[in-house]
Amino acid sequence: MKAPLGRDLTTGSIPRHMVAFSIPMLLGSFLQTAYSFINAIWVGRFLGTEALAAVTVSFPVVFVLFSIGMGLTMATSILVSQNYGAKRMDELRKVVDSSTVLIYSLGLVLTALGEWLAPSILRLMDTPPEIFAESVSYLRVFLLSMPLGFGLFLTRSLLQGVGDSKTPLYFQAGSVLFTIALDPVLMFGWLGLPKLGLNGTAWATVVAQLLALITLLTYLRIKQAPVAPRLPRLDHLGPTTLKTLRIGVPAAVQQSLVSIGMVFVTGIVNGFGEVATAAFGAASRIDQIAFMPAMTFGMAVSTLAGQNLGAGRYDRVQEVFKWGCIFSGGVTLLISAMAVTFPEALLSMFVSDPAVLAPGVEYLHIVGGTYVLFALIFVSNGVINGAGRTMMTTVFSLVSLWVVRVPVAYWLSRRMDNVKGVWLAMALSFAVSLAVSMAYYFSGRWQKPLLKNAPNGPAAPNPGEMFGHETGEA
Repeated sequence: MKAPLGRDLTTGSIPRHMVAFSIPMLLGSFLQTAYSFINAIWVGRFLGTEALAAVTVSFPVVFVLFSIGMGLTMATSILVSQNYGAKRMDELRKVVDSSTVLIYSLGLVLTALGEWLAPSILRLMDTPPEIFAESVSYLRVFLLSMPLGFGLFLTRSLLQGVGDSKTPLYFQAGSVLFTIALDPVLMFGWLGLPKLGLNGTAWATVVAQLLALITLLTYLRIKQAPVAPRLPRLDHLGPTTLKTLRIGVPAAVQQSLVSIGMVFVTGIVNGFGEVATAAFGAASRIDQIAFMPAMTFGMAVSTLAGQNLGAGRYDRVQEVFKWGCIFSGGVTLLISAMAVTFPEALLSMFVSDPAVLAPGVEYLHIVGGTYVLFALIFVSNGVINGAGRTMMTTVFSLVSLWVVRVPVAYWLSRRMDNVKGVWLAMALSFAVSLAVSMAYYFSGRWQKPLLKNAPNGPAAPNPGEMFGHETGEA
């Protein structure tokens, strides 16, 4: 059978490529969010507010650890896309080998650390005593899925780097559907299995990801895909691994900064009690929907930019930026309008307690109105990351989270004596992050290192003249 060689994104219509590449990833995100919603409904309505709060306080810890793998696999996707665009297949194979060793090893190390430090981390987050034991137990089971999740992140990034966003969708769909079916079986002890309660959802994730990873790797080996992980050749791991780390460590730090920031924000919210924590958890589910198009188009922008930069097609990159803003901003604006207009209806899917609904509605009125800012951040950051300038987007995250969101959330919520101060700080941090990211993009500084070693091809236009420049290929 013919290997899935991906899609060449260096020629043809940019908006058509962006839509075709993004739709499978967006469908995959919807599937994952659908599972998250169904899981939240099972937990919130059948296991109670305490169980939902336990998931809420555990999630930032999980995301911190998983984000490290996501950041490093971002480097993999960038290097694969640049080498694939330049048709350097030997270099691409080296990236696959080095990333395989790096990502799986890291997954095992972080799992061990997470299992050991779980109680200490949850105490530092000021987890309410009534949900502490349940949160520790749930977190420890869920962390067992980390090496498997890292493997799936890696394989998806490899395939997306060569323009193949369909193959990961098929296996992700199977995994999500299997998890949805297994969740209630393990939660409620159906079919003669033990009744595991909240931990049943975590075990369902572990089993489903194990099956998904095994079947996906087997499929890629059968298809003889150029990005199929294999037993690595050790002779070329060093230089390529260093290059991966040079791009991937800032990206991992960036992802971790976001996640650690959420840990601190969740800790601040926890200080206002179980009701505030549950409201934050329910509202965060709406965030997941709003952020999906932004994150999906951000990945598409990064891959499109990476392939075109690798091929020396600098003239096409600003078109990637423009169409990313149109698609990502437009879709997210519609979701934002729904969140602000119908907050009670959306939140009622997860919680029915009026005391929990009130702060959740307030959250969507404030934060929901700024979702479109988040969407535009991912577009400009996507181009910058596609150029390999992940250190700069890390600095942007540092400013947004640690100069604005966390300190302002702490100060304002204490000054107001209300969790509303946290919601206002989150909205402000989106605005600051957009301002610094866009300023750097329009300065054009992100492309200077690439221009020094650029192959013969179209000259790079000034991003500041984006809306006056057309390639004629859209």
